[in-house]
Amino acid sequence: MPKAVRYDEFGGIDVLRVDEVERPVPGDGQVLVRVKAAGINPSEAVIRTGALTDLFPSTFPSGQGSDLAGVIEEAGAGVAGFSPGDEVIGFSQKRAAQAELVLVEAGDLTRKPEQVSWEVAGSLYVVGVTAWGAVHAVQPEEGETVVVSGAAGGVGSLAVQLARRTGATVIGLASAGNHAWLGSHDVIPVAYGEGVADRIRAAAPGGVDAFIDTFGDGYVELALSLGVATDRIDTIADFAAAEKYGVKTDGGIAAGPGAKVLAELAALIADGHLELPIANVYPLAQVREAYTELERRHTHGKIALRP
Repeated sequence: MPKAVRYDEFGGIDVLRVDEVERPVPGDGQVLVRVKAAGINPSEAVIRTGALTDLFPSTFPSGQGSDLAGVIEEAGAGVAGFSPGDEVIGFSQKRAAQAELVLVEAGDLTRKPEQVSWEVAGSLYVVGVTAWGAVHAVQPEEGETVVVSGAAGGVGSLAVQLARRTGATVIGLASAGNHAWLGSHDVIPVAYGEGVADRIRAAAPGGVDAFIDTFGDGYVELALSLGVATDRIDTIADFAAAEKYGVKTDGGIAAGPGAKVLAELAALIADGHLELPIANVYPLAQVREAYTELERRHTHGKIALRP
């Protein structure tokens, strides 16, 4: 029997387990994917605690995860364009991606380019669509300056690259250990912490035009103190500040164009124009260890599970 991550109640990492489950059967418009890699994300950890039940109601036992890449095993009736054996990237709208076999709507899949590794492909959806949405929300242009907080994380590492592709100057806030990576991607690295506003001003003597916050913890207020207009500030982490000050919260996967953007990002990675760093890969059985590392919030890039 195939295995899948499950939990029976809201709580911490200790509620996670890996169970044997019935083999899924694809319905109309669905395919059954044998998962090769599934990314993990901070939002899943928050959902698991029960803090987002209004947005993401749960029934138990609950699965976990959206990101996945794998090989199609079966195709249901009405599926066009995909066949068994096809290598695909996609996402589960049922929060069930962390499993050996997953049912996926055919419209939520795109083909995996050969040049893209399984770990990268399986980690791309949530951070990719979120970064794409955040960059589009602040509309950077050539000659402008954009600041990205959490610039070495899963979303941040893609957001700095996508923003740089617009021709804007990009300042990435990250720990010193990630400055070399940012510099190698033509991003100006700046250390976070006390005095960060002064360091940003020194790096951007002409001022800051836009700000993408992927971390929370006061960065919306920092952006405002730097003189950034509210319609050029986007946060994916501090919704209380967004409501208080009227800044944007674009970048959520629910509003994203899904498979179309996924295909665009995968093509950029395949062509060497975009990089998604992989910090670590764990077997599915070590899902608790994977989330323990993730929830320390110091990961450079993504953590993936390999069923």
